[in-house]
Amino acid sequence: MLLLVSILLNTHSITNGQDTGEPEEQPVSVFRFDMDEKILPGVWRKLEKAMKQAKAMEADYFFIRMDTYGGLVNIADSIRTALLESEMTTIVWIDNNAASAGALISIACDSIYMNRGANMGAATVVNQKGKKVPDKYQSYMRSTMRSTANATGRDPRTAEAMVDASIHVPGVSDSGKTLTFTTSEAIANDYCEGKAESVNEAMKQVGVSDYAMTQYQASWTENAIGWLTNPAVSSVLLLLILGGIYFELQTPGIGFPIATSFVAAILYFAPLYLEGLAENWEILVFLVGVLLMALEIFVIPGFGIAGVSGLALLIGSLMLALVRNIGFDFTYTTNDDLLLAFIRVGGVMAVAMLGLLFFGRNILRTSFFQQMVLTDTQQGEAGYRVQETSYQSLVGEEGVAATFL
Repeated sequence: MLLLVSILLNTHSITNGQDTGEPEEQPVSVFRFDMDEKILPGVWRKLEKAMKQAKAMEADYFFIRMDTYGGLVNIADSIRTALLESEMTTIVWIDNNAASAGALISIACDSIYMNRGANMGAATVVNQKGKKVPDKYQSYMRSTMRSTANATGRDPRTAEAMVDASIHVPGVSDSGKTLTFTTSEAIANDYCEGKAESVNEAMKQVGVSDYAMTQYQASWTENAIGWLTNPAVSSVLLLLILGGIYFELQTPGIGFPIATSFVAAILYFAPLYLEGLAENWEILVFLVGVLLMALEIFVIPGFGIAGVSGLALLIGSLMLALVRNIGFDFTYTTNDDLLLAFIRVGGVMAVAMLGLLFFGRNILRTSFFQQMVLTDTQQGEAGYRVQETSYQSLVGEEGVAATFL
């Protein structure tokens, strides 16, 4: 009898949680990515890394906090494809704006939540001046918005109305203007699951209150790219590129100035290339310009066709790397963009030329540069004598130099 009572007491103790043998329930895993800048190649590069990290940690939800006015259509298309193909449940919380490319990305998510006063829509494709581009681009965007809405169970006609003002959706878009939803309008038309004024509130509306959230942190490489694309830093790099070429022309054969110019060019073009500004052919034009300048300096001394052509290609490539184009298609680039790039590069050139005009000769006389150039002369008064006497008969004769002295 006592044995039976002991067994019953021990069983009661176990079932009260002292040792049930059952694993404790883990909080839901959420990975957060903040999309609060223009939708450019840098955003796609970071989001791709974020999704890989989220997948590696087996996150249940991929959460995007969004506040963007849009960006490049091709980059937004890559992002929405990745979201549609993701095995994780994707959620977007529109903190303030989800315009243009931001609207496309939002519609690609499984659930949309919007802050009070937030907006979503206005996905008409425009250039950097805000003007509509030709209809072939609008047609592609309409199709992309329609297929994305279909994939996530939203009305495709409404998505198209965010691109094209001529598309009428009774009771939704019949004003003849491109559709943009407020929070309440998006909820009323099943384009938003609910209003949330914080990340935590959005997660509660999803039905998750116990969760562990990991936020994506940019790497030092991404921070360095952002720093190098800063206009002030890129202007300094331009000065180094042009200054290095100038000093190499003044004192050919040193090597240090042209090496400085080349390193500065790498630091100038690399982040612009990663950000989708500098194209392959623009970098090739720069390299051709460097080659022509090298020919002018080391092979055909003087300043002729090779030098002028090389300098023109250098300046042109530096300028074109600052404007947004896809290959040789400059549809998204306005004359103002080209003018601004020309002013930026031209302004740096003007500053460089003025600086070199006033300080160039003095710099060449500094001890640093003097150590790099042989300035000593072998005078007889200093004890220098030629032991070979067979050439004494040539004193007074004339000859032609075989190389550039």
